[in-house]
Amino acid sequence: MTESPDIVVLRRAAHGMSTTMLAEAIRERLPDYEVVRPGTPAGEREAAAEAPVIVGHGIDEELLEAAEELELFACFSAGVGHLPQEELAARGVAVTNASGVHGPNIAEQVIGNVLAFVRNLHVGWERQRNHEWRHYQGFPRELGDSTVTVVGLGPIGQAIVERLDAFGPHLIGVRYTPGKGGPTDEVLGFDGAEFHDALARTDYLVLACPLTETTRGLVGRAEFETLPPHAVLVNVGRGPIVDTEALTDAIKDNAIRGAALDVTDPEPLPSDHDLWRMGNVHITPHNSGYTPQYYPRVADILARNLGRVEETGSYDDLENQVV
Repeated sequence: MTESPDIVVLRRAAHGMSTTMLAEAIRERLPDYEVVRPGTPAGEREAAAEAPVIVGHGIDEELLEAAEELELFACFSAGVGHLPQEELAARGVAVTNASGVHGPNIAEQVIGNVLAFVRNLHVGWERQRNHEWRHYQGFPRELGDSTVTVVGLGPIGQAIVERLDAFGPHLIGVRYTPGKGGPTDEVLGFDGAEFHDALARTDYLVLACPLTETTRGLVGRAEFETLPPHAVLVNVGRGPIVDTEALTDAIKDNAIRGAALDVTDPEPLPSDHDLWRMGNVHITPHNSGYTPQYYPRVADILARNLGRVEETGSYDDLENQVV
């Protein structure tokens, strides 16, 4: 390429987040590019008319029609189901996503929750609230002597496994294509018998998979019956992967030791739901995906991809390319 193209950063992200920081992060990494963040829809259409690169959460029909020179739409969310993929493909527009940007922070949250249960910190927190200095034990085993099953070995699952590995537990990975292998000691598929065999050996069950026909209701009454009574569930995937009623009953009946839920079904969890009142259930409001490094990581992906375009002159075979 003889000159660097304009990059148009759209005004709003999902949930109304501003993209001002994203524009600044891109400018830092690509100082030779003109990074434009228009303040109005009309300004976006005007800027997009000659820009080969647009960065945003979504692109509507009117903006796509205006973007006559568009070569790359860099979506800054991991999911792209909301995009007009057929129209983009028909135009020959490459599309990338932000897969992987959530890995480190979600992995940190999983590790924190697992360690809280390894050391029964929730018991200590409760006694602190009661101003009660009384020793407690009841630690089933150290993390290094435990078995952790991670369902989903995408970028988030791999980041979780990488950090867990330092503690030395036996690691079981569950994925759609076990033949691909993975970074765990064992890699299994979703076959019922095989999955239940893993559950029977599991101390910590971590759900880091997307919601699909296969994973919807993956963990229900039968699975809670298979898990050992000292097992702990950690869900950072999607709420409907777990049967909420079955989970609630399993906690009440001491069929498992506890749960850490960043996602629930329904979501938000009703304020009068029994899970709120259980001391061995840790609930966070679907915020494990937040990180101050989100936009810098998105900008890193874009910078690497545009570096590749400069080298090859092509928008093919880019990192995280989905179209």
